Amino acid sequence: MWQRITAVLTARNREFYRDSAGLIWNIMMPVMMIVAFAFIFGGGPDDLFKVGVLGDPDTAADDTGFLATPYVTFVPVSDQGAAVTKVARHQLDLLVDSRGPGGAVTGYWVNPASPNGQITERLLLGAHARGDEPAPERRLAAGEALSYADWVLPGVLAMNVMFSSLWGVGWVVVRYRKNGVLRRLKATPLRPLEFLSAQVISRLLVVIATGTLVYLGALAILDFPMRGSYTALVLVYIAGGLCMISLGLLVASRLRTEELADGLLNLMAWPMVLLSGVWFSMEGTSAAAQWLSQLMPLTHVVDAARGIMIDGAGVLDVLPQLVLLTALAALLLFTAARLFRWE
Repeated sequence: MWQRITAVLTARNREFYRDSAGLIWNIMMPVMMIVAFAFIFGGGPDDLFKVGVLGDPDTAADDTGFLATPYVTFVPVSDQGAAVTKVARHQLDLLVDSRGPGGAVTGYWVNPASPNGQITERLLLGAHARGDEPAPERRLAAGEALSYADWVLPGVLAMNVMFSSLWGVGWVVVRYRKNGVLRRLKATPLRPLEFLSAQVISRLLVVIATGTLVYLGALAILDFPMRGSYTALVLVYIAGGLCMISLGLLVASRLRTEELADGLLNLMAWPMVLLSGVWFSMEGTSAAAQWLSQLMPLTHVVDAARGIMIDGAGVLDVLPQLVLLTALAALLLFTAARLFRWE
């Protein structure tokens, strides 16, 4: 028995070692993950507080010196209403208005129920007491804190859609090619676009079913907000699923080994998980990280889903993301059909 097991083990190891492309990806992926984490989280000690600034915190001539306070992340904001809402939900510790003459801080918003908000308010007033400018106007932004579970759930649902979509077609189609299934289908009148469209529909049904089960399971366990339209939420996840499935088919259009497909899918999936705002907000990160984030489909799925579940957005509010994801899905599917090979 052990002799047979050893023989099978040796054969499988040789198959893996001889697949140079798959071996390279398995070696490179951990290194790339470390580089990605260093790119996102590097740069010294973490800041303790997050303050929104109406105006440019880098150019404002802040006489109070508050905008130079160390270990505080100052986030430029342009939408005052949205920023005040974040203060109310404890997503921002303070919001200051630096649009006064010479960039002076003329007012601020604070949530009295926020411990961090109370501390940052004292830092602001303490810095202001050393200057001669009039005291900034205090405005309240009362509201209940948004828990991390409430904030992260839309992203987790989107991430589940991504993984199920990418591996559900990308890895499977490559296995079909390797096992000769696609070669037999080539002898039929079936065209590549027809075959790929069938794969999209089949996987989309699975994604919708599993996503619904995950949502209902989370609903039974967690008391999370759902303030927007269920129609909009379903459309966002369908558009996101179509985009991810088409991306998986593009990866699998010509590959012949599951190992290489798995490496490429990981290469696409994990940067999206890290940079799309699933686990943490991209506010306050480097400009390069935020720019890369906007290039990733998962970012738009997560942003739209959060807008629906947390902010109460409807179909019209997330229409730009729906159009973008659907158009990208069509482009990826067309490209995959053009590049597709049966053998």
